[in-house]
Parts: sequence; C-alpha cells; structure tokens
Amino acid sequence: MIVDAHVHVFAKKTTEFPRTVSPQYPEDGEAPVELLLEQMESNGVDQAVLTQIGGPELEHHTYLQHCLKTYPNRFLGIGLIPKEKWHAPEDHMDRLAESGGIVGFRLFEVGGPIDPLVPMDVTTFSTYPIWKYAAEKDYVIWLYSCARDAHQIPFLVQAFPNVRVVFNHLMVCPGENAFAHDDKGRPRIQTPMPPLTRYSMLGLHEFPNVAVKLAGQYAFSQEDWPYNDLERWHKTLLGKFGAERLMWATDFPWILEDPGYGKLVKVIDALLPDLDSEQRDLIMGEAARRFLRFPETV
Repeated sequence: MIVDAHVHVFAKKTTEFPRTVSPQYPEDGEAPVELLLEQMESNGVDQAVLTQIGGPELEHHTYLQHCLKTYPNRFLGIGLIPKEKWHAPEDHMDRLAESGGIVGFRLFEVGGPIDPLVPMDVTTFSTYPIWKYAAEKDYVIWLYSCARDAHQIPFLVQAFPNVRVVFNHLMVCPGENAFAHDDKGRPRIQTPMPPLTRYSMLGLHEFPNVAVKLAGQYAFSQEDWPYNDLERWHKTLLGKFGAERLMWATDFPWILEDPGYGKLVKVIDALLPDLDSEQRDLIMGEAARRFLRFPETV
C-alpha cells in the first residue's frame, strides 16, 4: 500500500464550497480531488491525507468533507482551527471530526515564550487547550511550526506522550520572513539545509509518538528534482526516527507542473537509495497507515 501523506485539494470558490482566496489559490482556481485521484491511480498510490487549505472556519472545510464522504476509505483529513477559538477549541474540533475522516488538526505555531531560558509552563501556551483536547479525543497534531517555537515543542510533546504528532515538510521550522513563492507560484522557503532548528528537533526521536513527513523538497532545495542537496538531511531523519516513523508525501498540487507527480513517487528511491524493501514499504505508506490508522481500502 502506498500512501501520499500530505496533499491539498480545493474547489473554485462558490456558495456550495466557500473558502478564502490568495494569489496561490485564487477565487477561480481549483485542484479538484478527481485530478488527485487520476495522479494517484496512474502512479499506484492507494490512499492520501487531505490537508485543509482555504480557511479555518467550519464552512471552509465543506469541500474537504465532501471529498472524505464521496471517496470513503481513500482519504483521511486534517483540519484547521481559527485562532480566536484556540482558548476553547473543543466544539470546533468535534464538529469537524464527527463528519467522518478528519483525524487531526494543523498548527503553524505553539504559542509559548520566545525566550528559551524562561520557565516553560505548557499550560500557559496559547495552543495548550488544543493539545489537551487532542489527548482526550485521540486527535493528531499536524505540526508546521516556525523557528521561534522550536525550543517550545519538546515541552508539549513531553507533556502529551499519547498525542500523535506529525511534523510537516522534513521537520523544517521556517524563520521569520522565510515564506515566498517561486516563478511557478509554489511555496518557497528560504532556509539553510540542514535546518538550524535541528538542534531542537532531532532530540524528539526519543518520543515514539512523533513522526516526520518527507515532503516539500521542492520548497527547500537549491536544485531541481531529485533534490540531491537534501540527501544528507533525509539520511539524518532516517537515522534518527527510523523508517517506521517517516511518511512520504507529494504536497500535491504544487508539484504537478514541476517535477510532476510521477517523479515525486520516485524521490525517496533517489534520496535514500540504500533502503531495503521493508524500509521502503514503511516510508511509502505502511508507516502512515499504522501511525494515522487508515481504514482498509475497498
């Protein structure tokens, strides 16, 4: 089984499918789930994780919920939480999860003290209520935090050892003003590789509830596919977390034009050529299926 552990789908903005807009996904832009399924089926990919894009409000998740309902057992969903609801997120999280298929929530920050030398009381972190409720309801935390939060994350992971935490995009924590877009409209992250935040992040391999996605290479590499300048970092993550806690993903649809979905299916073979068959099977899908508890396909 092959699982694409991080993709985005969205419809044109309509009354049926409301969402926010941006230059990256304008009002008439779309990346329909049917296009994703075409790419998956052409490349032998069985299941995928649909990560919400286009707004955090309940109504913004309408298309995501439509996809999960229309294609049962093919997808799991990751939702968003409006910042004004962080102090009391329970109803929002449950209302999204009860529709079926949404198993976790993406965070871009954790909200603790910026000074790494002050006492770290996780109960004062702005996202603490989200972590606490995730622990109660067995929701996944889908984490793409910024560099200023890197020193805070281990305290939350330690406080909630039963919360499954998946670090997005090679465990990179981008710095201030690092986000941009390339000439193809794709996300572009200006950051050294290996990331400087590795000194805070790599120690998290000690926690069995932490996994890492091998995705987004195009956004960090200074080279074209297969992004050979990232080989060292991929090997570091493999050495620390093991294949059982690494998940391959494409970051569809941003990779459709360059390098193409099919090439992304082969990127792990290029960057980790010494994997044995069991390790490859884990990274390409089995780790995601186990960690995220995918349903059996029909």
